[in-house]
Amino acid sequence: MENPMNCAEEQPPPSPLANSWSHQQDSVSSKTEKPKAVGGFVLVHAGAGYHSESKAKEYKHVCKRACQRAVDRLRAGALAVEAVAAALVELEDSPFTNAGMGSNLNLSGEIECDASIMDGKSLHYGAVGAISGMKNPVLVANRLLSEAQKGKLSAGRIPPCFLVGRGAHDWAVTHGIPPCPSEKMATKFSLSAYKRNKRKMELAEKMDTGHNQTKKRRQSSENENGSGCLDTVGAIVVDQEGNVAAAVSSGGLAMKHPGRVGQAAHYGCGCWAENACNMNPYSTAVSTSGCGEHLMRTMLARECSAAMQSEDAHQALLEAMQNKFISSPFLASEDRVLGGVIVLRCCRCAEAQPSQDIQAILVEFLWSHTTESMCVGYMSAQDSKAKTHISRLPPGAVPGQSLAIEGGVCRLMNGAE
Repeated sequence: MENPMNCAEEQPPPSPLANSWSHQQDSVSSKTEKPKAVGGFVLVHAGAGYHSESKAKEYKHVCKRACQRAVDRLRAGALAVEAVAAALVELEDSPFTNAGMGSNLNLSGEIECDASIMDGKSLHYGAVGAISGMKNPVLVANRLLSEAQKGKLSAGRIPPCFLVGRGAHDWAVTHGIPPCPSEKMATKFSLSAYKRNKRKMELAEKMDTGHNQTKKRRQSSENENGSGCLDTVGAIVVDQEGNVAAAVSSGGLAMKHPGRVGQAAHYGCGCWAENACNMNPYSTAVSTSGCGEHLMRTMLARECSAAMQSEDAHQALLEAMQNKFISSPFLASEDRVLGGVIVLRCCRCAEAQPSQDIQAILVEFLWSHTTESMCVGYMSAQDSKAKTHISRLPPGAVPGQSLAIEGGVCRLMNGAE
């Protein structure tokens, strides 16, 4: 893997909504390795929000495990969509992430999860929203995707690609995915957070009435659902054939209303994957994290994917985050626009060498966020271990009004037979 691009040059902000660049060159550097058989590449995130230094080790560790799971599948010859699902299962199983096990509890003290997955080769998509009693929601979404690829149901019915609530749960059980009791999905951390948030809400409602009560409740909600609680997880993958896939999973905002479905389940908002075609020279994959309502109203995943067809990937993502997200007219009433993305694009290229012809897949990968921090991990099948990094806004930057952007380049080599 080649050294990541230097995206840490500070730029003077022309306006309050200008870009902020974080200085993290050392923590994302890597050594060039000799070409080996191509197997693919994975980039994962453990959410855009706030990652305390005290838990940095745990967040990085789960990202490493997720990368390793995906790469193991890629080395075994799996397609991108299988590898991205494997990475998400690892992320969902961690008690430190807000997805699957240990997800945020809603107002009723229940866990309802959202997840989606997209295959860039077939362009099929599967998603579940507000699903309870499933340890790994991404597996239900992936099963919806694979079942849809089989074609129409009896009597010419169109197979579903997006199911919610009890219907999603029952469909999963009938298709062989075992349920998990809701009480087993909550952790000590998620239960204590729920009790703490509930006490704060009850106190806020007793403090005043009328306009002041509404104002207090809104402020309390903003604090609880601030940048510290937006830790959706996701992954993007390119396989040895150059196919791409993306996935995302979330337990949603803390203390959300029952039945609320966030961006993690919505088409074009939580994830996007699209192989190169005649009109698009690059294959692209995107996974998002942040305030679901902000990401849905801007369809950020699809916007970032489209931007990646530009010549300069770094500049294209920078402009997309600034113009299509922070300064989006759809979010003009928002004081803080909170979110983050991981993106990759890839294309095939031939490199002539004295002894043999080398086929290469050039992968450019980036992450950007307007939240205080974002934890990422990445690994190619040519690497011995994953690399992890917690990207942070520089001191003084205002979350929701500034952004950080970093990334790198990876060349996947394959000797022609």
